[in-house]
Amino acid sequence: MLRAMFGDSAPGFDVALGDDCAVMAPVGPQPPSARLGPVLLPTRIVWSVDSSVEGTHFRRDLMPLEDVGFRATMAALSDLAAMGAQPMGIVSALILPTNMPDEEFFAIVRGQRDAAQAARTSIVGGNLARGEEISITTSVLGVAERPLLRSGARPGDAVYVSGELGYAAVGLRLAGSTKAVDDPLALRALEAYRRPRARIEEGLEAVRGGATAMIDVSDGLSADATHVADESGITIVLDEASVLSLTSKRLCALAQRDALEIALTGGEDYALLAAAPEGANLPSFTRIGRCVARGPDALLLESGGKPRPVAASGFDHFG
Repeated sequence: MLRAMFGDSAPGFDVALGDDCAVMAPVGPQPPSARLGPVLLPTRIVWSVDSSVEGTHFRRDLMPLEDVGFRATMAALSDLAAMGAQPMGIVSALILPTNMPDEEFFAIVRGQRDAAQAARTSIVGGNLARGEEISITTSVLGVAERPLLRSGARPGDAVYVSGELGYAAVGLRLAGSTKAVDDPLALRALEAYRRPRARIEEGLEAVRGGATAMIDVSDGLSADATHVADESGITIVLDEASVLSLTSKRLCALAQRDALEIALTGGEDYALLAAAPEGANLPSFTRIGRCVARGPDALLLESGGKPRPVAASGFDHFG
């Protein structure tokens, strides 16, 4: 619907709607002869925006406000990672309650600063406004020589993931529990939920390794893999054992969740899912499946040689 309203292309943009970021071809200085027109530079500008709203993306009773700022910033930076882009700067707009103490405001800002420093970039501007609850809107700007889109996967490609699956979803469940959390694995899950990491270096590795498509796993593996399958016009077949290798059955048992379900549907791990030719040099990635010609289903899960359809389940703001 939005593509029909806005169109999926715009002058000066290689990619407008439909991917993790918009991609713009920057224009260089005018050549000596104006008849040749502007010079298009090889590097592409990659641009995205993300929002984190109190009561929807976070609750103050589940994490410190420093973690709120950190998490909101890393979530936006993960869109750059998904395109194989290097961050160049961050602009943040904060909506804050009028009765918020200064120390709470600066806690959010410290978290934003720490996330920017971890990604080796800086916050370069922003805006403040008042509202009923905390809302953080983060715009990220990066550069990429070869932005990786969701639409580049081809039959015969393998499917890879960098990162773990389900830890943040279990961490959310544990954060809301009244029981004390002291198990090291559970504490690791809490850290995954409160302090996720945008996988910038792994995204750049995917570009160097010849990846053909990529997305970050923010809504859940099944939902985000389906986005790649639909945009690329292929079917993705996931190997059940390989998917389970990226989560922890013991951790999921601590949260009383099925390991396969949470690996497929748990979001906000910000792992990277990439398609690449078989045997691609991707040392930070684990092979979890393959791309085949488009069939009646976008996503299949294979166990013992028997594939079965998988629904695109995951987080949906309006589902």
